[in-house]
Amino acid sequence: MSWYKPADVGFAVRAQLVGLGQGARLFARLLALLPAVLKRPGLVRDQIHFLGNYSLGIIAVSGLFVGFVMALQGYYTLQSFGTTEALGQLVALSLLRELGPVITALLFAGRAGTSLTAEIGLMRAGEQLSAMEMMAVDPVQRILAPRFWAGVVAMPVLAAVFSAVGVIGGWVVAVPMIGIDSGSFWSQMQGGVDVFSDVGNGIIKSVVFGLTVTFVALLQGFTAKPTPEGVSRATTRTVVVASLAVLGLDFILTALMFSI
Repeated sequence: MSWYKPADVGFAVRAQLVGLGQGARLFARLLALLPAVLKRPGLVRDQIHFLGNYSLGIIAVSGLFVGFVMALQGYYTLQSFGTTEALGQLVALSLLRELGPVITALLFAGRAGTSLTAEIGLMRAGEQLSAMEMMAVDPVQRILAPRFWAGVVAMPVLAAVFSAVGVIGGWVVAVPMIGIDSGSFWSQMQGGVDVFSDVGNGIIKSVVFGLTVTFVALLQGFTAKPTPEGVSRATTRTVVVASLAVLGLDFILTALMFSI
């Protein structure tokens, strides 16, 4: 393909528009299949275990070290202003509003998103999806929809675990190591964190990121070329597209939440 030839540019644009249309149709079908998925909760339960339980270790360890770093950096920054007592509030707000949902979504895309793409892509390459269609079984309803809604459920729970472990990590650095008063650490946090504007916004971000990452992973796997190279490229595209989508949506959601 030569980008300086109008015919090739037009073909590439049409191919991208076709891909957007296919993605929009698949997303609409996944949303419409929620009542059918609720009739078989065992499928969603198994996928929540697959996506959430296997991602719990890396999420918890990452949250702990992020809490360590946030407490150290926040202490040295607040020390110059003489407000080290507000370290607990700083750590909690940073994790709940921003770092918790975003880092969890990026880790979720790298751990669960790639496994979803590889699984669906290998099913496409092995013609398992085509065999299901030959048996009058809808692969979108049976395979994709339970994984989609399981990702939507698992993502906020993982973000909550990340934020909770991060706060514990911040306390470990702030109180036993640095020597900040434990009462002021927790009282400043309790007084400065609002349930609706801080925790609620973090939950909304987590749900949106869960929708985005899981849908991108399923779309890339469902439309991957049925070859080993096609599956590997789809897995790579999942991480890249999901990460960029999460960062872009984070800016949009943050702007909307602070402007409303």
